Amino acid sequence: MSEQPISRFPVPRMADLPEDIAERILAVQEKSGFVPNVFLVLAHRPDEFRAFFAYHDALMERPGNITKAEREMIVVATSAANQCQYCVIAHGAILRIRMKNPLIADQVAINYRKADITPRQRAMLDFALKVSKQAESVEDADFAALQEQGFTEDDIWDIAAISAFFALSNRLANVTGMRPNDEFYTLGRG
Repeated sequence: MSEQPISRFPVPRMADLPEDIAERILAVQEKSGFVPNVFLVLAHRPDEFRAFFAYHDALMERPGNITKAEREMIVVATSAANQCQYCVIAHGAILRIRMKNPLIADQVAINYRKADITPRQRAMLDFALKVSKQAESVEDADFAALQEQGFTEDDIWDIAAISAFFALSNRLANVTGMRPNDEFYTLGRG
């Protein structure tokens, strides 16, 4: 697989990247042992790279009632609905690691309604999918269902923002033809 191009668009060489972007990519490589292709593909447009990852970090690293694993669960479920291979594979790996469960990402990607998740997580994903696919139909009853599961207004905003952000990400990944790194397929499975 790794012989295939990772994008339909030019992928800049590390030596040609602005210093701040190169530093971020090298830090990710040091932590994970490889460079996720999303970093290289999005580096094609440095200003957008910076904006994308600033918003990504604000959503995915934010403290709150929604765990980092649950945030990844939102990404995997909505990315599966949006048919984004890159995000399902990459964030599925992160979900397996964060949940310490080698099965959960596959379950959530295929059909979260049958996955081994809590009723609270099911309500969260029901709302996330509605935001991702039918945001125009979100109504007060959707908020009430989440509040019954203990979600606050800030939590609901987080679920919606993660869903919306990854809808953008899914579309960029699909248009660019972004390929998942081979390494993602086995992470968190052992």
